[in-house]
Amino acid sequence: MLESSSIMFSDTDLRAEVLSSILGQVVKLYDNQTPNVLSVKESIGGQILGKQQVKKELFSDEKYFDPQYDRDFTHLSDSAECMRGDKPYKRPNGWYRMALKVLGKYPNGDTWLGTKGLRSHSVPGEWPVSYHGTSSDGARGIIKSQYKAGDGDVYGRGIYSTPDIRVAEQYAETFKSEKMRKSFKLVLQNRINPERREVCRRSDYWLIPVGAGKSASEEKEIVRGAIRPYGILIKEIKKPY
Repeated sequence: MLESSSIMFSDTDLRAEVLSSILGQVVKLYDNQTPNVLSVKESIGGQILGKQQVKKELFSDEKYFDPQYDRDFTHLSDSAECMRGDKPYKRPNGWYRMALKVLGKYPNGDTWLGTKGLRSHSVPGEWPVSYHGTSSDGARGIIKSQYKAGDGDVYGRGIYSTPDIRVAEQYAETFKSEKMRKSFKLVLQNRINPERREVCRRSDYWLIPVGAGKSASEEKEIVRGAIRPYGILIKEIKKPY
């Protein structure tokens, strides 16, 4: 990239565009002069909506993101053997992680996240890392609440993710940033409960099974205790804007 990755990806307008793409609604940075409804030219996932009355979700950067835990992997090319939750962890080389605000979000503490900083070893109680390639429809609501179980998949009903960023990238959402005039891919980085995870016949597919017939509250309980997104991975792709 021609400009510093850290500077570009810390831009609050870009972060608002990323959330707009994932949540499927217009998200605007909050300030004291921002009204709830404006006649503006907006974009969701690169699709121009035109000048119209747009109801926006207002947010401060601190509502969703925790920049102190951001990580710049864009120029990382190491092949170091790493472990998370006693499982191999492949760092997302070539991507930048926008850290989500998850500290204190879940019951029973933050042990599932491990400890801060680059390291090659696991720490007691942390969960393994997985990746989920997002789509506007499939990811809608994930950041606000949780993953939703899908039907009709090869290995059963539930939440699918992978320990391999290259596999997740095949399913990644692509969106255009109006602010940066660039195209990007998005992947969610998760921690996955090893006691709830099933390794599929294809070993780079991991499944959190969610049986049919569960109520919404039962599914929520299962998913919250099984897979938790803690970062949005973003990568610029060389594609004409």
